Amino acid sequence: MKIAIIDYGMVNIHSVAKAVALFGAETVITNKKSEINSCAKIVLPGVGAFDDAISELEKQDLIGVIKEQVKQKKPFLGICLGLQLLFETSLEAKTKKGLGILGGEVIKFNAADNLKIPHMGWNDLKVVAKDCPLLDGVIAGSQVYFCHSYYPQPADKSAIAATCKYGSEFAAVLWKDNLYGAQFHPEKSQAVGLKMIENFVKLC
Repeated sequence: MKIAIIDYGMVNIHSVAKAVALFGAETVITNKKSEINSCAKIVLPGVGAFDDAISELEKQDLIGVIKEQVKQKKPFLGICLGLQLLFETSLEAKTKKGLGILGGEVIKFNAADNLKIPHMGWNDLKVVAKDCPLLDGVIAGSQVYFCHSYYPQPADKSAIAATCKYGSEFAAVLWKDNLYGAQFHPEKSQAVGLKMIENFVKLC
């Protein structure tokens, strides 16, 4: 089974690919539409600024193919910024809109809460949707690794599969039909993160 890892120049691509390959999948690191179309599952990683990422997706003509893969009900995993890009808007953005695949917006942690921003390091997960396939075998209180200043606020709260608390509670894992998202970095989250990647690889 082939899994496309979309490489648009703003990703920690090799650590993600290495983690996916651990579980027997053939990884295809690509920005070519034909290769993305040929894969059974899609991963959209991302690090950096929202506007820059959308600009790269536009420049490489990848927005249409991303939307089409989700529409075709292929399992799709957004990681960190890759998850945020799926939303309509981000407070980080100065000129760009998001992909609009998920309703809602991406907002920033409140500095008035005396938080160190970015939120960087290990934090506990609170599992909300125990039937979420991505979280199979992941127990509440498991720790995962974060590095972010912004987080998603979905319009559909039923899409929140797990939360984390940093000042206030925020969405850490999203699940809506074939679409999955992790605000943290599962590829850097040791055994817990690798379990989630294994779950994604093994999705039917």
